[in-house]
Amino acid sequence: MTVAVETGTWQLDPSASAVALRHRTMWGLVTVKGAFTAISGGGEVRPDGSATGTVTLDAASLDTKHAKRDKHLRSADFFDTDQHPEITFAVSGADRLEADGVRVTGRLTVRGVSRPQTFTARLASADAGGLTLEAEFTVDRGQFGMGWNQLGMMRGLTTVTARLRFTRTAA
Repeated sequence: MTVAVETGTWQLDPSASAVALRHRTMWGLVTVKGAFTAISGGGEVRPDGSATGTVTLDAASLDTKHAKRDKHLRSADFFDTDQHPEITFAVSGADRLEADGVRVTGRLTVRGVSRPQTFTARLASADAGGLTLEAEFTVDRGQFGMGWNQLGMMRGLTTVTARLRFTRTAA
């Protein structure tokens, strides 16, 4: 079933959205999970069906339920939130695929380093009042200057999951 998405301006609803990450650490024995508690964003769907927009995370809002670890993640070893308070994903295109798929292309910026990122999202719901996208993709933290890896205990990719609810603000 293909759902139509209305043209116009859309605003992220932070109360109905979530962005989380998980990464295996301690030589693959432990999975660290966290969620960003401050999310904002918006976008536009044009009459030709193309879409652009930005999602912004407050990097210091990452909560892993462990205060000491969260403090370390905010330090220069990882997100360096004093110098780089925001993580952004600038969407340059969103192409509808078969069924409920959406190919999202854009640039992910972390610690002031911007890299192209493409992933497939799922249009979980869409109606006149709003739409919800769900996505899961991986990121190589080393490409963003986060190479801290004491005793080789952090290997592999970080998985990002997002459920983003947008409400239509104008046609």
